[in-house]
Amino acid sequence: MSAASGASDGRVVVAMSGGVDSSVAAALLQAQGYEVVGISLKLWPKALCDTVPKDRVCCSARDIEDARLVAERLAISFYVLDASQEFQHHVIDYFVSAYAAGETPNPCVACNRSVKFGYLWRQAQGLGAAWLATGHYAKVVRDPARGRYAVQEASDPQKDQSYALFQLTQQQLSHALMPLGDLEKPRVRAMAQALGLCVAEKPDSQEICFVPAGGYREFLRPRATGGLEPGPILTQDGRVVGAHQGIASYTVGQRRGLGIAAPRPLYVVALEPERNAVIVGEAEALLQQTCRCRDATWMGIEALTEPWRVGVKIRYHHPKAPAWIHPTADGQVEVVFDEPQLAVTPGQAAVFYDGSTVIGGGWICPRP
Repeated sequence: MSAASGASDGRVVVAMSGGVDSSVAAALLQAQGYEVVGISLKLWPKALCDTVPKDRVCCSARDIEDARLVAERLAISFYVLDASQEFQHHVIDYFVSAYAAGETPNPCVACNRSVKFGYLWRQAQGLGAAWLATGHYAKVVRDPARGRYAVQEASDPQKDQSYALFQLTQQQLSHALMPLGDLEKPRVRAMAQALGLCVAEKPDSQEICFVPAGGYREFLRPRATGGLEPGPILTQDGRVVGAHQGIASYTVGQRRGLGIAAPRPLYVVALEPERNAVIVGEAEALLQQTCRCRDATWMGIEALTEPWRVGVKIRYHHPKAPAWIHPTADGQVEVVFDEPQLAVTPGQAAVFYDGSTVIGGGWICPRP
């Protein structure tokens, strides 16, 4: 595969979050001869801005000001766009409804596809841009044999973000630039320092930018319309061993906060919204050798038509687990791992890799 690239000129919109990564991405593209336009997105609705502490380091007014200062330093055009309605619909509403349904969401995936590479790319086109660039640690590659674009892991395995980009479409990828794919984080900070950028030492943002310090449960309470009703905690054979305060407050693999006295540690092994029940079991019950995935999307291939040998990530920082993926008659994907995996969590993404390249992924279904 070869890296996706265009002429070393043309207009590129850079999604500038006010952090060091997107700032250096803008500087690199400028040095390559692109006409760089920086855009920061106002993502949080007013109600969220009023409740999240002002010292948060992602998506705040401070971050927009930092992005503006970087743009001034680089002498590039800079705009701020209000994407709060898109963020509310595609990210926050999804986040809340998934927990209420007994699933564990991944808002970064939703934000990347619908907001950053969806809404922002549409705005970039309106400005006459041919490219949209981000500070993601990943690479965009094109397979000339298949004529398809895909995302490839970054050179820095500690910062790789390919997992969260698995839903990007061919159209989005064909206009995407990710200049940091071959760089390691210390090098990026050193470049920012050499350029005199005010964000050179700024801390990295948290993974879920809009959840306050109190945790996601505090975030859900005033927003969720379901999943907060008390109910039973059951063993796998149906015995009542406790009571829960709403399935939205639990996730598969959780051990703490169950309030159960037992001779051996118990973990959440399933959530059953239809019974409003939390199901618990011992550690061995968390192991799964197979799972189903719904709503699969593909980038490295057009579709899955036969069994494929892949590496599968079932969480953001999970090592790739060797597995076979199989198409099913109902349009889902069956994953068969070589070795049982711990806490395969409904609602999380299972991302499929051919070597270091993402070929697709889907959303993990509850156990049958």
